[in-house]
Amino acid sequence: MYRVEEVTTGRQLGQFISFPDILYKDCPQYVPALHSDQKNSLTKVSSLKYCRRKMWLLRDAAGKVAGRICAMINPRYNERYGKSRARFGWFDVINDLEAAKLLLDTAETWAKDNGMDEIHGPLYYNTLGKQGMLVEGFGNVPPFNCIYNYPYYSELVEKLGYAKECDWVQYKVPVDQEMPEKIVRLSEVMKKRYNLNEGSIDSLKKDADTVRNFFDVYNSSFSESVYNFIPFTDEEIGEEAKASMPFISDRLSSVLVDENGELAAFGIVFPSISRALQKAGGKLFPFGWFHLLKAIASKKNDTVDLMINGAVPKWQNTGISSVFHVILSQKIRNAGVKTAITNPQIENNSAAHVWSKYDNELYMRRRCYIKSI
Repeated sequence: MYRVEEVTTGRQLGQFISFPDILYKDCPQYVPALHSDQKNSLTKVSSLKYCRRKMWLLRDAAGKVAGRICAMINPRYNERYGKSRARFGWFDVINDLEAAKLLLDTAETWAKDNGMDEIHGPLYYNTLGKQGMLVEGFGNVPPFNCIYNYPYYSELVEKLGYAKECDWVQYKVPVDQEMPEKIVRLSEVMKKRYNLNEGSIDSLKKDADTVRNFFDVYNSSFSESVYNFIPFTDEEIGEEAKASMPFISDRLSSVLVDENGELAAFGIVFPSISRALQKAGGKLFPFGWFHLLKAIASKKNDTVDLMINGAVPKWQNTGISSVFHVILSQKIRNAGVKTAITNPQIENNSAAHVWSKYDNELYMRRRCYIKSI
């Protein structure tokens, strides 16, 4: 009934990239990724200099695409954690157990042939990309950097022997609530005791060396605290800086510097572009660019994505997060924002517990599945 084919031609790659747009064409929550970004991630991104990957399409008897999957091996991950794991991503499939089995069997066989004994996912090559299968929050629109999938996905993979490795949680936080008094007091103590001040992101963006330092700090700040984290290469840092810096400004984000002017902590907030991406339909031209630029530049965004909060290693667990929480709260309010969506965080990470201090509701839960092969 079905057949699997490896993606080796440009036409197949185009079908691989566009398949979710067809599968989710009637789903109001789905946020299409830009096709140009997907092509770059699958063919040109620097992670492919050390990662191996293969892609497959699944076709039905009529030749229509019914699913897709990418299998990857990141040797830097396996070396860091002493594992022999492959990962799968770009996994989309119709609601059919046989179809899902054929795709996952193909990825598992390739992984075993390459000496792996486990496979987990959905994941990207590293921690920069979309990861985690949605298992709660199907009625919500995800941030642009997060996967959306139908509820049946988890049912299919669990029937095929996959089990939970970890969950990431995201919260919806109303912006109009007062900051907890305890956080405000701690913020004032921290600023006075350590002479902490807010730096200028707009100035930072003008200096390539300073931008590089920011991402080096970002790299080191998460190297020991983020589950399954893989430190980024210099090239990956350069790519991420180029892709993300246009979204960052003093209007919504904040960087903290110590008394020597050195970066101590940061809170990065993006205006939500999910609705703009829905209007773009995965394409920048002819009008996709207009919707995106309008969303980025608009001063009437009612929703923001809390992308990254972090601190230089020596400042971690000091209470410094209270300082940029207070600053960001004021900035977001001043911008007229009503709702903030947190970035996915491992459910048992202490950093995720901070949201319990605020009025919040669980927005989405994502799961990484794992299987011995």
